[in-house]
Amino acid sequence: MPKFTAACIQNNAQNDIADNLPIVRDLVRQAASLKADFITLPECVSLLEPDNAALRAKVPAEQDHPFIPMFEEEARQSGAWILGGTLAIKVQDITGENKIANRLYLYNPKGQITATYDKIHLFDVNLGGGETYKESATYAPGDQAVVTELPWGNLGLSICYDIRFPYLYRALAQAGAAILCAPAAFTKITGEAHWHILQRARAIETGSFMISPSLCGIHAEGRETYGHSVIINPWGDVLADGGTDVGVVTAEIDLAEVTAARRKIPALTHDREFELNATDSAADQVA
Repeated sequence: MPKFTAACIQNNAQNDIADNLPIVRDLVRQAASLKADFITLPECVSLLEPDNAALRAKVPAEQDHPFIPMFEEEARQSGAWILGGTLAIKVQDITGENKIANRLYLYNPKGQITATYDKIHLFDVNLGGGETYKESATYAPGDQAVVTELPWGNLGLSICYDIRFPYLYRALAQAGAAILCAPAAFTKITGEAHWHILQRARAIETGSFMISPSLCGIHAEGRETYGHSVIINPWGDVLADGGTDVGVVTAEIDLAEVTAARRKIPALTHDREFELNATDSAADQVA
């Protein structure tokens, strides 16, 4: 099987799209200079605005977002495939309410968008200490899982909080994905506790490569993200880790490792149907 070089870009997005664009463009060019064939970028790559009212005012329609033509041009110039991170895009939900899609874009070397994915699982949590998030108040959830083609193998798309839902990754792998990506803006609190464990678990469970670029550093209003963009092989080994600073990390991807891992532990073919026997008291405790 052919090998290729994957890159994770790690940036520190602030709350102005115009300010973020030249920084991200330079990082893409840095990744291209490292001969990366597949360049990946984080969730919220173009804008991290913690204030929901301000976010709604700043988010453009898809046809007006300046990051899209930038990524199209950089893909053409570099000859690389670019997973351009997620962009906040104005949409209407099924009720007609104006909301935002957290949308991931894949660009081919001709500068064409070949796949998109809208984040399915929304981050509605209370981490304590006044740190609360409710994405569903602003974002419309996606309802379509996506597996798409790269020249080297199939790619399964996901975003950040999706990583906590292993059934999604199992479905992607069983649909043919050998490479899984989870661009993220993981909080520092949850990242320190769970990031590496979850990323390695999804790789091991599915016998897949995980390629997960992440935001880093301190953002507007003091929000802090964890960084540590990772590339992980199907056996769970961390091949690259971006640490906590802005930059680019790369690793060579050999999809023969996917075949080998799935041959050793063919868990993706071992599903069995079962019935769940839970007493009323047990169900009440969960509820």
